[in-house]
Amino acid sequence: MSRSANAVVTAVYSGTFDPLTLGHEDAIRRAAQMFDQVIIAVAVAHHKKTVFSLDERVALAQAALADCPNVKALPFDGLIVEFVRAQHAQVIVRGLRSVTDFDYEFQLAGMNRSLMPDVETVFLTPGDKYQFISSTFVREIASLGGEIDKFVSPLVRTRLMDKVRQAGSA
Repeated sequence: MSRSANAVVTAVYSGTFDPLTLGHEDAIRRAAQMFDQVIIAVAVAHHKKTVFSLDERVALAQAALADCPNVKALPFDGLIVEFVRAQHAQVIVRGLRSVTDFDYEFQLAGMNRSLMPDVETVFLTPGDKYQFISSTFVREIASLGGEIDKFVSPLVRTRLMDKVRQAGSA
């Protein structure tokens, strides 16, 4: 990736974010220190039944990272490479929690490089306290009445527990 000395470097961090966890926030905040602009690309996720709507997931991501002026959340549908091109980004940021993640992410990075040789993929590993957090586990713990305070921000916790209550009364 070659760039001029004063070029703005934009990174894209994509996912479903259902819900956005503290692990996601950690990666995004660290990426925001590395790059001029970070775009949280919130996937439509046709293949998943999400707890939060796309608009809710975008709004939660934007609100949770409102203290990071160089971070914004946008929805996307389709291939991430098309979204990256449309945003004129130079970097894709991906999080790695485990060896299992690495195998998948390594293959994905190779495919993305094949489709977009001028875009780099950067892997970030979470801090120790976030290594085991996954949105799937958080949703399950919340639905079973467990405590999720150490996995998500207070805003996300409140909204997720509202969703759990609504589902329970439906």
